[in-house]
Amino acid sequence: MPDFARLALLASPSERAQDAYETLLKSRDWVPLEQADAAVVIGGDGFMLQTLHTMLDIDHVVPAFGLNLGTVGFLMNKYRSSRNIEERLARATRISVSPLRMTAITNTGEEHSVCAINEVSILRETRQTAKLEVSVNGKVRMPELACDGVLVATPAGSTAYNLSANGPILPLSSNMLALTPISPFRPRRWRGAILPDTYEIVFKALESVKRPVLVVADQKEVRDVREVRVKAWPEHRLTLLFDRGQSLEDRIFAEQFMV
Repeated sequence: MPDFARLALLASPSERAQDAYETLLKSRDWVPLEQADAAVVIGGDGFMLQTLHTMLDIDHVVPAFGLNLGTVGFLMNKYRSSRNIEERLARATRISVSPLRMTAITNTGEEHSVCAINEVSILRETRQTAKLEVSVNGKVRMPELACDGVLVATPAGSTAYNLSANGPILPLSSNMLALTPISPFRPRRWRGAILPDTYEIVFKALESVKRPVLVVADQKEVRDVREVRVKAWPEHRLTLLFDRGQSLEDRIFAEQFMV
């Protein structure tokens, strides 16, 4: 049984989440996230991602137990006001998630490094089609990809934007990444690739001034980029907690049979 003596309570700004926050706030003593052994996160998937990014930013990564009062809640548990939160945490299943490390270089030479838990997306900024060179582990695999964009998704993020772009669903334990084009124009029949998460993927924007592109790592955006490097970041693993029988791995597996 895990020892979560010190718990942090965080909630999204939505009215429903704030109401639940006020209720739970009275149930026990809570501590700031920087002092916590685990975090209870109220809201939706977006707020959970925001909280996980905050943990990485402050260099204090602890298990996170989500209570869904958002829309989809793929990374969350059901909100049940009648259930004791300590008992749920004690019985919870742990799921480890490795984020991506994204390094972008802009046309002016600035370098930005951020992480992504779901995906890194390279997108055209204007009506002009983006033209990208795609390299894997130092070898050019696609000299020119004309598209609206392309993304690299983790298994945890493979059911999000990646799935909407017709990318593959990846089992959580697969140690793979999905490389998925967004509205590819040429080569027209390329549907992407599945790569080991030990590989580094490099995108170079061709004609980057005429055809500007931006990169988005989850919720963080860098504009006018000329080169983007993406690789898994296993040394910064994150832990999500789920009620038994409701784990992220179970949900990702079930998504493959949804019709």
